[in-house]
Amino acid sequence: MNTPSELKYTKDHEWIKIEGNVATIGITDFAQGELGDIVYVDVDTVDDDLNGGDVFGSVEAVKTVSDLFLPIAGKVIEFNSELEDQPELLNTDPYGDGWIIKLEIADGADQSELLSAEDYQAIIG
Repeated sequence: MNTPSELKYTKDHEWIKIEGNVATIGITDFAQGELGDIVYVDVDTVDDDLNGGDVFGSVEAVKTVSDLFLPIAGKVIEFNSELEDQPELLNTDPYGDGWIIKLEIADGADQSELLSAEDYQAIIG
């Protein structure tokens, strides 16, 4: 199971990479493995200001649909348009080309709930 140490994680199986006041967000290798073959990614929250924990989209796999939860508060500024034609990037490269959104982090956004790679590994076993 791949869990890059430079990223932060959530209990809902999203990863977040923070660079300045912009965060890139996707789902973890564990999550894509549990979901199976991903066939569609739905994000209709671009330009929306959301709170941490809010649903920002969903991922549809062959066997289920799963909501995507925002790790921290901010404004969704970009959706990975590559996923429109290649949703399977979430399966093949969840930490690279399979990123889902970019977020402009809200001032004072609470990051205390974010998990280190080690803490996330402990949750998933």
